[in-house]
Amino acid sequence: MDFFSLLLTALALAMDAFAVSVCKGLAQKKAEWKHGIIAGLWFGGFQALMPLIGYLVGSQFAGLVEDYTHWITFGLLFLIGANMIREAVCEGDECPADGGLSIRSMLPLAVATSIDALAVGVAFAGQAVNIWLAILLIGVITCLLSALGVKIGGIFGAKFNKKAQILGGGVLILLGIKTLLEHFHIL
Repeated sequence: MDFFSLLLTALALAMDAFAVSVCKGLAQKKAEWKHGIIAGLWFGGFQALMPLIGYLVGSQFAGLVEDYTHWITFGLLFLIGANMIREAVCEGDECPADGGLSIRSMLPLAVATSIDALAVGVAFAGQAVNIWLAILLIGVITCLLSALGVKIGGIFGAKFNKKAQILGGGVLILLGIKTLLEHFHIL
């Protein structure tokens, strides 16, 4: 996987955390940069850790599924992307009710927003991916976008939440399609 694809993957994976961070900022009485840094470290840390775990687990089984990795990658990215879009357009979905940044508040959110990164890590195991570069990009980009998201949420409101999730989901779907097209030598 080339650098540009890793960069797009990192940006797409960060959209969930960005959307939640915007919501956290909305719930703050005054969203300060220190709140953004705390959210960024939580989300960026988990987004970096989960692909590594997925990669290590996936590497154990890579030999068994080597001939099917393009389909697995496409399937995982498509399902994750479609789920992100579904969650964004679902009427009952709302932002987290509180702006708290405690362990009790942030740990479940950090895990929930990084499950897709775990699946992407499994997909990486069957591809030629520099996992260290991937987790660095995913972690740093998520950290920065999450910190920015808290600030944006505090300033502009919820209008970016659903759009960010839809964009992230769309990018993941397109990356899955790109994987198939490359496998069939169309790209």
